[in-house]
Amino acid sequence: MHFVEAKGILSTENGMNLYRGCSHGCIYCDSRSTCYQFTHAFEDIEVKQNAPELLERALRSKRKKCMIGTGAMCDPYMHCEEELQMTRKCLELIDRYEFGVTILTKSDRILRDIDLLESINQKAKCVVQMTLTTYDEALCSILEPNVCGTHRRFEVLEQMRERGIPTMVWLTPILPFINDTKENIIGILNYCIQAQVYGVICFDMGLTLREGDREYFYQALDQSFPGLKERYIKTYANSYYVPSPQNKELMKLFQNICQAHGIQWEIDKCFQYLQEFPERYKQMCLEDFWT
Repeated sequence: MHFVEAKGILSTENGMNLYRGCSHGCIYCDSRSTCYQFTHAFEDIEVKQNAPELLERALRSKRKKCMIGTGAMCDPYMHCEEELQMTRKCLELIDRYEFGVTILTKSDRILRDIDLLESINQKAKCVVQMTLTTYDEALCSILEPNVCGTHRRFEVLEQMRERGIPTMVWLTPILPFINDTKENIIGILNYCIQAQVYGVICFDMGLTLREGDREYFYQALDQSFPGLKERYIKTYANSYYVPSPQNKELMKLFQNICQAHGIQWEIDKCFQYLQEFPERYKQMCLEDFWT
């Protein structure tokens, strides 16, 4: 772990990454790809130590309330968050200035901040997003070794529901020849139904592999699934997009289950929901615009 002074914290789309790198150890992580130009080891977490100061400055300067997003590149609830509490400090600012927030994580550490999330949701809007990929707990521990299992993440979703905090699930990636089965998809979607999630984001049943990510993934396959790397190479060569042979069938299953239970599955509508600020602020925003 090392510390840096960041020049800015919010992207043009109001997203923020407080950390760079990750300690979860997921074998498929796209953030390992060389295109992201990491200049340090991926597990050597870079901490933007001045992030709270930068965020407060940014929030105070905004004329309109909006949703602030975090977790797109690096999980805001990695192991180092227990000590550093960077995410909590930033949530306190979002709560104080009455902005909205949407958080994407795999970790049950988010429960530490459920009080803040509930407060933000009461004042504006909070959406908690959980990545669920693997229903089988033993298999999940191989694919995502240093983070809580899928059932525990389901329990997090339920606790959010009990507090009235809306949730969304990312059903991705689904790994060909590993967890691309009907049983896996049905198991995860049953969790989503029970937790009454707003929507499930699933681009396709498959994954992407780029330079840096591919090498790490293949090394993990050699360790845990001997012989499977050769099957990937024979089937996909060096393709960036690696779809499951069951993609069409599993996507139809996914869409049918979501439709039957009133779960939003259309990607554009899911993202629209994540970006929308609550209705009660829209009139205020319009008044700001015309003054």
